[in-house]
Amino acid sequence: MSQIAHVALKAILDSPLNKYGLIGAIYVKIADGALFEVKPHVRIPRTLPRFSGLMLELLQKSRIRTNDTNETLMSVIQEPVTRHLPANSRIIGISRNSRKLVDMLDYVNAAREDVHLVFVVGISTSKEINQQQLDDTISVTDLPVDATASIDLICGACEERWKCF
Repeated sequence: MSQIAHVALKAILDSPLNKYGLIGAIYVKIADGALFEVKPHVRIPRTLPRFSGLMLELLQKSRIRTNDTNETLMSVIQEPVTRHLPANSRIIGISRNSRKLVDMLDYVNAAREDVHLVFVVGISTSKEINQQQLDDTISVTDLPVDATASIDLICGACEERWKCF
C-alpha cells in the first residue's frame, strides 16, 4: 500500500465531514485488484510502516476486527463495488483529464438530498480510473493536484453544504 493511499485515507478519516458522521463508507481498490472496505470510524495507524503492516494483515486475513467487541473495521470485499453502495447512489469520478471542470461547492449543492454521492478518486498519476460504473466524470481543478488535494476539495464542499463547522 502506498504512501499516497495512506495520506488519502487519513485525509478522509480526519475530515470534519467524517467526524460529523456524514461519510457512509470508504472503499479502496489496490493495484493487485483487491477491493476492501474501511469503516469510517476506524483509526488507522499514523505512520506508514505500521499502516503497511495493517494492510498486509488485512490481505492475509481478509478482515481486521476490534479486540474487545470483534467488530469488523476493515474487510476485503467482492467486486463490483456497486453492490455494496446504497440505493440511489450517484458515482462521480474525479479526473484531471475530464473536460468538465466544476466548482465543487456548486456541484455538491446541485445534488438532490435523497442522492448518495460517491466519489471515486484515483491515487495513481499514470492510470485513469475505470469509467464503466461512473455516472459522471469531473475535474475539481485545472491544476495538476494529487489525490489528497482532490479529497480535501471534495470534503470541503460537502462540509460547507452540510454545515460541518
